Amino acid sequence: MNWTGLIIFLVILAAPFIWAVSIYNALVTFRNRFKNAFAQIDVQLKRRYDLIPNLVETAKGYMAHERQTLEGVTAARNTAVGANQRAAANPADGAAIQGLAAAEAGLSGALGRLFALSEAYPDLKANQNMMQLSEELTSTENKIAFARQAFNDAVMSYNTRIESFPDNIVAGTFQFKAAELLQATESAEERKAPKVSFS
Repeated sequence: MNWTGLIIFLVILAAPFIWAVSIYNALVTFRNRFKNAFAQIDVQLKRRYDLIPNLVETAKGYMAHERQTLEGVTAARNTAVGANQRAAANPADGAAIQGLAAAEAGLSGALGRLFALSEAYPDLKANQNMMQLSEELTSTENKIAFARQAFNDAVMSYNTRIESFPDNIVAGTFQFKAAELLQATESAEERKAPKVSFS
């Protein structure tokens, strides 16, 4: 019996299996990276959602007759919280990510209207609590933007991997699905960041 021939035969037999396992493990790693990137967005969004009720409560004392705007911010926040929970449950669900993007656009629009109205209330602008909340919200918005970029970068790397040959063979066999980018859904006018400066 020729041991060298047997070893060569076994190596040739095992090579495709080892190749498939290494690709599968790499795809799992890329999928986990974009899920982790979404977890970072989730942390910042929760911080944003926690700041908004305090912001609304502070504004209520000064903007009592602007009830519709304040209720709009609260409703938009609640919609965004629900959309975020659905997306956090499965960041690979494209519909949930699109729903989150739409809900976040609605919340940004509502906050923009609140801050635009608050310009007409000098006492509110001078309120120390309002200034601090605005500063925290601005900082959180910046962190959300960075986290979204990191998520989109991770999704792009993952999607490129599952669409590239030969990884697409393993991805198709094990049903790795393309992930959805978290893209802005608002118009160019709505994309302007809400002004939160009270100086």
